[in-house]
Amino acid sequence: MNANEPLAYRMSPKTLEDYVGQEEILGQDKILYRTIKADRLSSIILWGPPGCGKTSLARVISNTTKYKFTKLNAVTAGVGDIKNAIEEAKNPFLNPSGRCILFIDEIHRFNKLQQDALLPFVENGTVILIGATTENPYFEVNKALISRSMVFHLQPLTVENIYTILKNALEKKEGLGEYKIKISDETLRKIAETANGDVRTALNGLEVAVLTTNIGSDGYITITDEIAKESVQNRKAIFDKKGDSHYDNISAFIKSMRGSDPDAAIFYLARALNGGEDPMFLARRIVIAASEDVGMANPNALILATSAMEAVHMVGMPEARIILAEAAVYVATSKKSNASYLAINQALEDVANKDTGEVPMHIRNAPAEGMEKEGYHVGYKYPHDYPGHYVEQQYLPDKMLGTKYYIKDENIPD
Repeated sequence: MNANEPLAYRMSPKTLEDYVGQEEILGQDKILYRTIKADRLSSIILWGPPGCGKTSLARVISNTTKYKFTKLNAVTAGVGDIKNAIEEAKNPFLNPSGRCILFIDEIHRFNKLQQDALLPFVENGTVILIGATTENPYFEVNKALISRSMVFHLQPLTVENIYTILKNALEKKEGLGEYKIKISDETLRKIAETANGDVRTALNGLEVAVLTTNIGSDGYITITDEIAKESVQNRKAIFDKKGDSHYDNISAFIKSMRGSDPDAAIFYLARALNGGEDPMFLARRIVIAASEDVGMANPNALILATSAMEAVHMVGMPEARIILAEAAVYVATSKKSNASYLAINQALEDVANKDTGEVPMHIRNAPAEGMEKEGYHVGYKYPHDYPGHYVEQQYLPDKMLGTKYYIKDENIPD
């Protein structure tokens, strides 16, 4: 083991028995565990947040399989690299077993063309694909590849998982076992907690703490709470603008406004801003909520939300946070009605799927001379010529007479 390699790499498990965490998919009675042990793996997608063990699991498979194992990183690999890997897999001199496991890290970084290049060889069994991704594969990976693979969702590691791995790193020779280190269990657990389920962050932090702390007069490197905190740096926000947590957080923000919970709306707004979300994106979501969820119960919500979006554009961060907060609270605390939302959705469904008939002749346009002779615009009653500026007449096509789209609910004022 090269001591210059990062601690996180040096501590990668070699066997399934060394692997810590993900018991939900790697318990001894689980299919993934059994297929790895039997070396009968089929194509799989490993989906999970950074530092949860996707790449480590691929390394375990590479150490235990009798088949050729090829690794590509989608950040740097192209179609040419895929073709080379396929050619090597098919070459009996380079691959006597006739089977090849192709591990593609960050597979979501491959575009459609690159993913399509894999498909026929996954389909005919030339390669067994292991794709690792932090992104939701149902959004980022071709449906054809998904349908030919088993998707395993890895969860963030627990504090206990990370604590165990940190203890191993302190004790094992390939880790930090050759150093004389003093660190309390409490401090080690704080590192595990601060890592937010990312063991790589925890190991990197521990390594930085050890390598940057002077040896004391007692011959030991003593890691205090303060040193540990500084080494791991600030607690990372669990938010990724392109990842699954992005969609989860934005979904929670929208649902909190819809559910009339201003405190939750502010909380998820803060998480989004802290994670680097574009303030204009958040402003647009508030505008949509003002129309979709408040609607006719308080039409002023849309006016305020639109003004807020314009103000956010003019002012920018950090002051834009105040404008966003005001608009989000206003929408959250307003009475709710989705009558307009339901109305347009039903109307769209009808016009897409039904024979809805023709526009009544009396409300058709008659821009050219002679069209009135054909019945266009004939019999139209101009509402402003009548008391109260209203007169009853037919507007819907004959086939749609009596259809109700806008149904006023109890929150809509008269």
